[in-house]
Amino acid sequence: MSPRGDAAPATALALTRAVGDTPLVELDRLPGLPAGVRLFAKLEGLNPGGSLKDRPVLRMLLRAREEGRFAAGRRLLDSSSGNAGIAYAQFGAALGIPVTLVVPGNASRERLQRIAAHGAELRLTDPLEGYDQALREARRLAEEQPQRYWYCDQYSNPENWLAHYHSSGREILEQTRAVTGAPPDAFVAGVGTGGSLTGIGRRLREAHPETHIATVLPDRFPGIEGLKPLGEAGDIVPAILDQALIDQRILVGIEQATAMCRRLAALGLFVGPSSGAYVHAALGLAASGRFRTLVTLLPDTGERYGSTGMWGRPVVG
Repeated sequence: MSPRGDAAPATALALTRAVGDTPLVELDRLPGLPAGVRLFAKLEGLNPGGSLKDRPVLRMLLRAREEGRFAAGRRLLDSSSGNAGIAYAQFGAALGIPVTLVVPGNASRERLQRIAAHGAELRLTDPLEGYDQALREARRLAEEQPQRYWYCDQYSNPENWLAHYHSSGREILEQTRAVTGAPPDAFVAGVGTGGSLTGIGRRLREAHPETHIATVLPDRFPGIEGLKPLGEAGDIVPAILDQALIDQRILVGIEQATAMCRRLAALGLFVGPSSGAYVHAALGLAASGRFRTLVTLLPDTGERYGSTGMWGRPVVG
């Protein structure tokens, strides 16, 4: 199986075709949603890797493969909070590309098990140091062993935000117009690498320059998996993040995110903590009465957070 830009194996082609075109669900049963205001969310846990990260990772990997980045057994290297790591490991296995990932030690057990199951090499960093320490460690490895690793660097790779511009951003516009007849008035997302906010935000602003874009900022510790704190000295700001798009920053704590996940589960949507944080922020924005149509993301599935305790103990009747 060649790592160069020839035809992809059948398994990889099947996975590729399964990425994207996720449903846009209307969250019309949430208490506190004002009359006449519509809140929608993209159900990204239905991607084959279970998260939004399948979109940019697939695009970055395929472009690198076309360019021959993995010749002579060179490994893909990147840092990840977990979801991108799963996508790298899954698509890397399908394409025959060896993968090394640097992941914060507080990533959920389910995420780490999924990454390892696909055969990727894992390097864990101190959870107290956060995502930035994983990023620094990946950079160190890339600098010290350039012949062993090709550093994908999702924080600065333009294929990251372009994936969202051409796929999720386009889909949101098409789906929202199909239901409401117009682009959304507001969009809410957080920042991991900045790819989704930048790519979707640029696509929405092209269609409707007045679209209000809000970003979610998490607790610094224990934080919210997948979301990056910003704004303090020493925080690494992703190179691809277009901060000029951001109209508003909304602080959300892990308790608020978890509570919203449980509310969504009661409505049939089983999602992870970043999804809960996004919906919590979007519902607060909806309550302002300034917007009639809001869109957010449900980045991943709740199944990979059982070990974190966020779902509590099962009740057996």
